[in-house]
Amino acid sequence: MVDRKSFLQVGHKGSLFSSFLYFDMSFMVWVILGPLAVVLANDFHLNAAEKANLVALPTLGGAVLRLVLGVLTDKIGPKLTGQIGLTLTLIPLFWGWQFADTMGDMYFVALMLGIAGASFAAALPLASSWYPPQYQGLAMGIAGAGNSGTIFATLFANRIAQHYGDWHVVFGIAMIPIAITLVVFSILAKNSPNKPAPKTVVEYGRVLKQKDSWLFCILYSVTFGGFVGMSTYLTIFFNTQYGLSPVRAADFTTLCVIGGSFFRPVGGWLADKIGGIRMLMGLYGVVALMMAGISTLPALSVTTVLLFIAMMAFGMGNGSVFQLVPQRFKSEIGVVTGIVGAAGGLGGYFLPKILGNVKLATGSFAPGFLILSAIAVCCVILIASVQGQWKRSWIGDGGKVKVAPSAIDSVHA
Repeated sequence: MVDRKSFLQVGHKGSLFSSFLYFDMSFMVWVILGPLAVVLANDFHLNAAEKANLVALPTLGGAVLRLVLGVLTDKIGPKLTGQIGLTLTLIPLFWGWQFADTMGDMYFVALMLGIAGASFAAALPLASSWYPPQYQGLAMGIAGAGNSGTIFATLFANRIAQHYGDWHVVFGIAMIPIAITLVVFSILAKNSPNKPAPKTVVEYGRVLKQKDSWLFCILYSVTFGGFVGMSTYLTIFFNTQYGLSPVRAADFTTLCVIGGSFFRPVGGWLADKIGGIRMLMGLYGVVALMMAGISTLPALSVTTVLLFIAMMAFGMGNGSVFQLVPQRFKSEIGVVTGIVGAAGGLGGYFLPKILGNVKLATGSFAPGFLILSAIAVCCVILIASVQGQWKRSWIGDGGKVKVAPSAIDSVHA
């Protein structure tokens, strides 16, 4: 059990708070096109596939740029990297506010918003490097709770656009919290003296040669990709399928996003208790059932409940994947975290593309949700097929931390 007083007495509170704020506001900006897509679609006359492509591009940009910011964090430290990331995030926001009048402009803005999505690469190392191993999970959990920034985007973006009668203003107003965050971050954040050595290309290559790193990429691309992809696409879904106004569609999205945002740490905690393998097999099973249920396109109230449960499972799955990763890659955790995190972003890129393109091709969302259900079933089968080998080599029962024989003997002595 975590000793709260001990946690508060170690580390650096300013850096921990700065990491959370940086991540929170960046996440808000990263997904801001999700709720706005419904409004933008009216101005630019977008079809289902074009709407999906627009909301997917920031996620693709975040996946690619996460690796870039990861290298920068290694070379110049997380504080300066975070300052650069926040400063560059102001560029697409300013462009969207003042100059975005064509779809070409919007695609530029969408890709550049990926800079905000790459904030993981600096925020999490800044927080975790200040804390000893027994508290790093909690520190990263607090910083990682910044994915709740999604809620600000879904709650306020369309309301602001409706109030001013112009979606451009949303980007201008979003610059204010980013600028404030940059000031606070610059004042409070501080690089840890325990900064790990920079990772080399050889280290990345060594990890990528191992099958398990690719397996974790697949698993995280479905859990984190599911959370981010749904966060960006659900406003379009509620608007298109149920005829909700842009503001109401975004409000329903907010309800669903809350499930994923606040249950991530619960997933990590439960995975510690019962094992990450058991957790993930159960959670992917839940996702498969929920997606299959949504594919029947039931009443709005039923769909909302199913989506809330699915998003909760995605969020808990994120925590469960990272209960397993440090057990398998103890010495390469920094490298693996960057690679797996980028894969999660790619999953978030493909999910809206699947739903949007299938909707355009068939006229219905039903086949798209069935495909997502099948993907979750494949993940259950994948884990079932590798768990035996994992148990023989590096993991305990059900995915719990493997206890060395000497430790077991000392317990029974």
